[in-house]
Amino acid sequence: MTNPNRKTLLAAFVLTCTIIIIFSIAQSFKGFSSNPGRELQALDTVYTIKPFKLPDNVTFADEKMPLDNFDTRESLEREILISAYRHSSAILIIKRANRFLPLIEKILKEYNIPDDFKYLVAAESEYSNMISPVGATGFWQIMPETGREEGMEINTVIDERYDLEKSTRFACEFFLKSYERYGNWTLTAASYNGGRAGIDDQIFIQHQNNYYDLLLSEETARYIFRAVAYKLVITDPERYGFNIGKDDLYPELKYYEVKVDSAITNFSNFAEKFGTNYKMLKFLNPWLRKPYLTPKPNKEYMIKIPAEGMRNIEKTETVN
Repeated sequence: MTNPNRKTLLAAFVLTCTIIIIFSIAQSFKGFSSNPGRELQALDTVYTIKPFKLPDNVTFADEKMPLDNFDTRESLEREILISAYRHSSAILIIKRANRFLPLIEKILKEYNIPDDFKYLVAAESEYSNMISPVGATGFWQIMPETGREEGMEINTVIDERYDLEKSTRFACEFFLKSYERYGNWTLTAASYNGGRAGIDDQIFIQHQNNYYDLLLSEETARYIFRAVAYKLVITDPERYGFNIGKDDLYPELKYYEVKVDSAITNFSNFAEKFGTNYKMLKFLNPWLRKPYLTPKPNKEYMIKIPAEGMRNIEKTETVN
């Protein structure tokens, strides 16, 4: 048997809820009617996202990329889209390139390595001292065992993989040896990512010696295309939607070097002697892994010291 009072309360509750809903809907329509243009404009606002038109001719190390092959063309387009629409990372890469490429270019030229190899660093580490999940470290992503085999000092106190100049020289030595084997720069570059043994195996299995005709591992298959995509974005950022002025780029850091061949017990005190601090000393010398230095016997180390005004934005570009 139903309680009449309960039925009355339930009916009142339903009626109240209905009134509230109707009032809310009415207020919404009132908002639209008071300024209909604004609401319609908001509803019509969309982002225009579109693919980029590929250049007619693209080269890597003066070797033409066969864009008449659909797979080559689509592979390059994939990397351009990923690079250009990864906005924050792309902007940082463009900014950092201005700071670090001059030194890399100088060393590549010294070894007669094509200038385009500087874009491999963007593919490797985005011009930063990155550490991969497997332990590859630095701008050139060098594994500890490989670095030691080539004479790099790698321990808990010193890790020369973090030294941009020494790691670039390491990479150049690798490139020269690979070029002797493959006779072209594209496979030479690919071998830095996939290893010579891995490239050799696929050449033997597939009876091909052209990078663009080889089926390689996912990472190595994308490697050259990623480097070329960064090349295109860095050299012509406006074409890919980036409005970056010269003043937006990170300037080169000005410093001088001090030769050291004996122990340094405290880098904070050492920095103070040269009018700087521990933070800036480590920023310029990330290969120094501890707050002290215990050098190898009969080995000299060149430690970078900030030039006067290096840290000051207004003075950076005027320091000699």
